[in-house]
Amino acid sequence: MSEDSQRNFRSVYYEKVGFRGVEEKKSLEILLKDDRLGILPPHQESHSIMMEYRREQYQDVHHALQVIRFISETTPKIEVFLLMYHLETGKLSQCQPYPMEPEDDCFLAIASTMEEIVDDDVDCYWLIRNFVNHLDSKFKDSKLQLHKAFEHYLSLEDSRLVAHLKASSALEKLPYDLWFKKCFAGCLSASSLQRAWDKLVSGSCKILVFVAVEILLTYKLKVMALNNSERINTFLEKIPEDNTDSIVSKAIDLWHKHCGIPAHSI
Repeated sequence: MSEDSQRNFRSVYYEKVGFRGVEEKKSLEILLKDDRLGILPPHQESHSIMMEYRREQYQDVHHALQVIRFISETTPKIEVFLLMYHLETGKLSQCQPYPMEPEDDCFLAIASTMEEIVDDDVDCYWLIRNFVNHLDSKFKDSKLQLHKAFEHYLSLEDSRLVAHLKASSALEKLPYDLWFKKCFAGCLSASSLQRAWDKLVSGSCKILVFVAVEILLTYKLKVMALNNSERINTFLEKIPEDNTDSIVSKAIDLWHKHCGIPAHSI
């Protein structure tokens, strides 16, 4: 049995006997010991050497940005991470002030959430870097299907709610970029979101759809009371933080309900 099969079997077994989330508690910390994001080599004995290499690379890129005066001690950390990423990928513009592209906003949102989860700057940068690359390489085509999948599953759960969104001209104006491009960064608390990101990193971008569906189901009464697309959108962009753990837990339940175990494709 391959390592991936063993990992999936263990996760499936725990969840079947009622212990969902056993491996999620420190999921992003576990990623530092895994090869899911391409951060470390598969052989554990090489990890310390590789981590030292990554640390030196981080310091070299950081120092280069200081030398060319793109960053200073007062530059916000997530902006430093963005500029480092652009320098490493050959996208660093020479213009000042530095021009921001739409995808940069997504990077900064993800970086801000990751910074709340991971303490070490080097680990944080590499997780952000590889998380973003993972999204672009694995799910770039799938992102186009998420809107339709969202409407489909929401219709299965509550067709009346979908009808209200259509009648309010809100269905096409929901915060899809926040949900599917930023992966709910800035919308859900970091502690809750990392459980959904664990599923995302494991191979299923469809988990994002079910988080969005569960947000609508959780706040159905509030949304049904609003008949203006702008007001609905404004509310959904900044939902109350005290209920996000429950939303993610129920979203994972929906994911299992509709997709089975495991479900890694969209």
